[in-house]
Amino acid sequence: MTGDAAAEGTAEGTATVDTSTAYRELLPGQTCRIVVFDCARGAGRTVFETTETLFEAPNWTRDGRLIVNGRGRLWSLPADGSAPPDPIIIDGVPELNNDHVLSPTDDGTIFVSANDFHLYEASLAGGTARRITREQGPLHFLHGVSPDGSTLAYVRLEPDGDDWYARATIHTVAVDGTGDRAVTTHPGPADGCEYDTTGRWIYFNTEQFERGRAQIARIRPDGTGLEQLTFDERVNWFPHLAPTHDSAVYLSFPEGTEGHPADRPVRLMLVDGGDWPNARTVAEFNGGQGTINVNSWAPDGSAFAYVEYPTEGAGR
Repeated sequence: MTGDAAAEGTAEGTATVDTSTAYRELLPGQTCRIVVFDCARGAGRTVFETTETLFEAPNWTRDGRLIVNGRGRLWSLPADGSAPPDPIIIDGVPELNNDHVLSPTDDGTIFVSANDFHLYEASLAGGTARRITREQGPLHFLHGVSPDGSTLAYVRLEPDGDDWYARATIHTVAVDGTGDRAVTTHPGPADGCEYDTTGRWIYFNTEQFERGRAQIARIRPDGTGLEQLTFDERVNWFPHLAPTHDSAVYLSFPEGTEGHPADRPVRLMLVDGGDWPNARTVAEFNGGQGTINVNSWAPDGSAFAYVEYPTEGAGR
């Protein structure tokens, strides 16, 4: 889920947004680096760097492009860094936030979240988007799509005043907007929901096991079979499964972190062969919000992309 939007609660528990300040910007002296981590080499390589625009949340297309969010819109750049980001002009939507996922069955389709808190279907070629969600009131933040492309997994927020996470649950909805269904019902905040490659599990982060300390878990799409996967003292978010299903990566914040804020000393944790208890740190840097909110694995599972945000005078 994104925290980009400046929102306030209403008497009905919905929210409004000031779209003039909705998207995030770099701090003075801060750099945005888009990095590709090569799993075989065990190292990352910067493919694009800027001090002008805050880019977030890469996806990786089957034809070798990264799709990122910046200034409330989507941008495309070659994953090898051979050209800078180029904007994708999508009509019929307000500013987009950093929650967007590619269709697994249509190379030209992407599903996005906008700052009116609805989900949309759009084309990577640009053009007019189609709104998917219908219900007014709850806030919708997209994170996953089923392997057959028929169903979206999203985070449903029903804020209580300033507490956005008062009732944060995982839901699914068909891409035609029908069949909205709760997957989790526990009040412990849940986020970052993503289908595995079989469609039999949804992976997500949750505070259901301990309030204030998010851990990675998985659950069946029908809401059964909840299983905790990480058990450490840190705060763990955004599990992303490799297309080959033999690896996963997630974002780890320091103990005591609330939510998934920006500009924190974070780690990327790599899971090999489903061995979640023995995940290993593969990168440490200044980041958090925007770093890896959505699945950014290469189609062959050999690499993944992420974003770091160093400040002036700080090293990699």
